[in-house]
Amino acid sequence: MNIKAVFICYKNLWFKALGLILVALGIIGIVLPVMPTTIFFILALTCFTRSSPALEQWLLNHPRYGVTLQQWQAHKVVPVKAKCYAAIGMLIGFTFLLYSAAPIWVIYLVAVIEVLVMIYLILRPSSPPKR
Repeated sequence: MNIKAVFICYKNLWFKALGLILVALGIIGIVLPVMPTTIFFILALTCFTRSSPALEQWLLNHPRYGVTLQQWQAHKVVPVKAKCYAAIGMLIGFTFLLYSAAPIWVIYLVAVIEVLVMIYLILRPSSPPKR
């Protein structure tokens, strides 16, 4: 077996494993109110697109998240509802962080990251383009 074939095989395994871990985190996010769900499924979709067409189709055809993931994949759409949930989740998580014993630099770092994430989300379209 040549080096390129081995690399591709392991690359696919790593992407598939990472995708499955991201799906697990997304499932945890369904239960925990301060942990996101959709972003983990979007990242898992990216991994599965590179490694497993069957798992990619499984996510795209999911009864609850499939339409959102299809819109993301086709048009980079983030629905208003998802933007609101992301903002609320980040606000709740940041509030807990403020009352924790975290060092001030961690608080500032998290604040900057969350602001950048919200700017990114706000700049994404909220619905697919009209045909």
